[in-house]
Amino acid sequence: MIIFVVVTKIVKTEYIDIHTHNPREDVPSPTMAGIHPWRAEECVELPDFSCCDIVGETGLDYACEVDKEHQKRLFREHLDGAIRANKPVVLHVVKAIEDVLNILKSYSTLRGILFHGFIGSWQQAQRCIERGYYLSFGPRSLRSPKTREVITKMPLDLLFCETDAEQDKGDIEQVYSEVAQLRGINIEEVKECIEKNYKRLIKNG
Repeated sequence: MIIFVVVTKIVKTEYIDIHTHNPREDVPSPTMAGIHPWRAEECVELPDFSCCDIVGETGLDYACEVDKEHQKRLFREHLDGAIRANKPVVLHVVKAIEDVLNILKSYSTLRGILFHGFIGSWQQAQRCIERGYYLSFGPRSLRSPKTREVITKMPLDLLFCETDAEQDKGDIEQVYSEVAQLRGINIEEVKECIEKNYKRLIKNG
């Protein structure tokens, strides 16, 4: 009698940091290309978007002193370029969600839209979710009670985690842990969900 033994390889799901200024070799992060809205008045030429995974970060920041019209012009140029390159975009939005959502109405063919470092109310989040936009949360997001409420309510298939620029608190494992606690699920479930979202957004799969 011949006995066949089937060995199942267990593949551990990785942490993914969708937006970071401090990349780690052991944590996948997408490559990005873009001009930040803080530099909208300096921009002369956009980078080559064909060489990146995601366009950005781009968007509008009305808390800074950069002229709003310059920001809007640059934002639209990024969105146009993202469509030509068939790339998703990552958005930086500060005190400008109305204008951002209004502009995005004209860009329904974008491959994907991610609001990074989302901080806002459930009502604001719902407007993004209804359009199928992804929301990413980092250490700053988790310090906001209204944003923590968003995490508890939003669909997992639109969620991402990030560390952004926070070196002292830039532990992606901790961000995942807090999100898991807020959702009442384990970290592996969060990891599996975000991995699927990552493939859908970045790899178009």
